[in-house]
Amino acid sequence: MIKNFLISSVLTGIVTGIMIVIYSFLTKYLSYILFFGDPVQSIMYLPVWHIYLVPFVSILIINYMIRKNEKVREYGVAEIAKAVEENKITYTLKDLFCKIFASSLSIASGFAVGNEGPSAAIGAMIAQKFHTMLNLPKNLLKVSLSIGASSGIAAVFVSPITGIMFAIENVAYEFVKNFAGYLILAGVIAFSVSWYFMEPLIFNYSTGKFIEYRYVFATLLFIPVITFFIYFYLSLKDIVLKFLREKLPNSGKNIVMAVIGSLIIGTILIISPYAAFSGHEVVKTLINDTGHFPLYMIFILIVLRIIATSVSLYANAVGGVFIALMSIGALVGYGFGESVTYFGFKVEPFYFAAIGAAVFMGVNMKLPLTAVVLALETTYDYNVIIPTGISVVIVTYLTTLKFDLKKLNFMTYNKKQSNFSSET
Repeated sequence: MIKNFLISSVLTGIVTGIMIVIYSFLTKYLSYILFFGDPVQSIMYLPVWHIYLVPFVSILIINYMIRKNEKVREYGVAEIAKAVEENKITYTLKDLFCKIFASSLSIASGFAVGNEGPSAAIGAMIAQKFHTMLNLPKNLLKVSLSIGASSGIAAVFVSPITGIMFAIENVAYEFVKNFAGYLILAGVIAFSVSWYFMEPLIFNYSTGKFIEYRYVFATLLFIPVITFFIYFYLSLKDIVLKFLREKLPNSGKNIVMAVIGSLIIGTILIISPYAAFSGHEVVKTLINDTGHFPLYMIFILIVLRIIATSVSLYANAVGGVFIALMSIGALVGYGFGESVTYFGFKVEPFYFAAIGAAVFMGVNMKLPLTAVVLALETTYDYNVIIPTGISVVIVTYLTTLKFDLKKLNFMTYNKKQSNFSSET
């Protein structure tokens, strides 16, 4: 059995890595086709009607696919965790390919969602096929699903340890003691495949193990700031979703969702492409200081990205929120870094962009270990890792004084299920 698990882990890592590369390239080239080039560069030259038409037609197609097959809908990695818990997976290969296409189209057309959910599903499905092929025990299918989810996430993040930790905290926490080795094996192999073709988030200014205590001290000021913006994010998202779900007409809801979603996303694309799409470009730009946003524009982008994420959830765009949350946190951190320099703090804004990205994601998704590992693996800089570790714990505590994050995520999942049921 151990030999077969090893073989299954290796094959799952290789095939998952290849599939994630295809998924990533499909998303990228779809966006180039829809916007006639790199959207960040080309949107300003396109006619207004085209910018509104792309998300409108895309979300109509996605909602049509969901109506025909509800398994195309995205609930993040919650569905994979449920499959692991129940020791079964209900996807067919057709379901999986439909989900991949719907997710690629969602991201490529401008909706503010990420790709971690479909990536976990890709890995889990592949692992399930090898589990059956190699006649592994049925009662250990949950181990294979965990291995697959881990490899999918490690590949799409192009970060092996972050992907493995993400899978363990979300999906495979029950199996760390006995089966973590297989998670690591598949995850590292899948990462190795994706790394050759895809670009990871890399922090170009790392000073490694050299600690500058000014960043630790500045973190004490950053904690209340990022706590405020997490409160702001959760409150504004709730207001937007509540308005969209309760105030708009229920008749012909798919059309309504497509119209509202495309109007808002189209307008956001016109204002700034950085406020739409998955957010990967925003994080990369800010942590490496390759583009500058004025302070007023940073706040506008934060608000627009929160609205874009909320509208994307409402409109049934297929994808997760991991990288979307990181982009909001990067904006908050960069804005904070720029602000405190006016008061004599000699810090670089891109350091706090990296800290903010990790903390914002870690707190909202209740993934503190993943946040610290993400900071480690992205930057290899103690001046990011230490503030992230301090902030993610304290901010999580401060945030949960008002918000039950786990309950909010669970309610969002159930609302989407009940909305689909009422529509059908």
